[in-house]
Amino acid sequence: MKKYVLILALIGFQTLQAQKIGNLIKRATSALDPSKSGLSTDDIANGLKEALQKGAQTGTQKLSSPGGFLENAALKIIMPQEAQKIESTLRKLGFNKLVDDMIVTMNRAAEDACKTAIPIFTSAIREMTITDGINILRGSDTSATAYLRTKTNIALTQSFSPIIKTSLDKVNATKNWEKIITTYNSIPLVGKKMNPDLVGYVTDKSLSGIYTEIASQEKDIRANPAARTTDLLRKVFEKK
Repeated sequence: MKKYVLILALIGFQTLQAQKIGNLIKRATSALDPSKSGLSTDDIANGLKEALQKGAQTGTQKLSSPGGFLENAALKIIMPQEAQKIESTLRKLGFNKLVDDMIVTMNRAAEDACKTAIPIFTSAIREMTITDGINILRGSDTSATAYLRTKTNIALTQSFSPIIKTSLDKVNATKNWEKIITTYNSIPLVGKKMNPDLVGYVTDKSLSGIYTEIASQEKDIRANPAARTTDLLRKVFEKK
């Protein structure tokens, strides 16, 4: 008897799982069928483009404002991992201001660079196809951001690097870095000399910060009806 009960339980579980999967497929299919949802494929593509544009603009504006990185505990750029030994040593020796100034200038440089990101994001968003839109709508709660990262990461890196360098020079970050390295390397018995790629490090952290912020905006649009500020956004994401 126990054997039959177990078999029936397993059949019931599998049936339930099949129903759940079927419901998910039905919802996805319905969202793409104008006769059932009122959405056209153009609605889907345009709605996703609008969501991405909104997320990119909001996220970029937030991070490019004064304190966008520096005052954001999750995204604040700290000393490179390979240089944290330097930071610890210098702080023990009383060079707190020198290190603090360096951290501030790295974050200011990131904020400067973010001001230039919107045209690159906008170009990538305009190139989104209907197929891209359908895949994004069916994807995870950050699939639009993942699409944007794939399409813009190389271009943003190429754009950010010289801007980061200029920004670092403008706020004397490069000069401060040279002071830190020189001071650290002059300490007796310090061991291996260090000089990480500051521009590359700040560029990577800037890009990571932008995509993290856009992902946060995307999640909000998907989950929070109040964040869908246009009729098209409401139409697409309520049907999802």
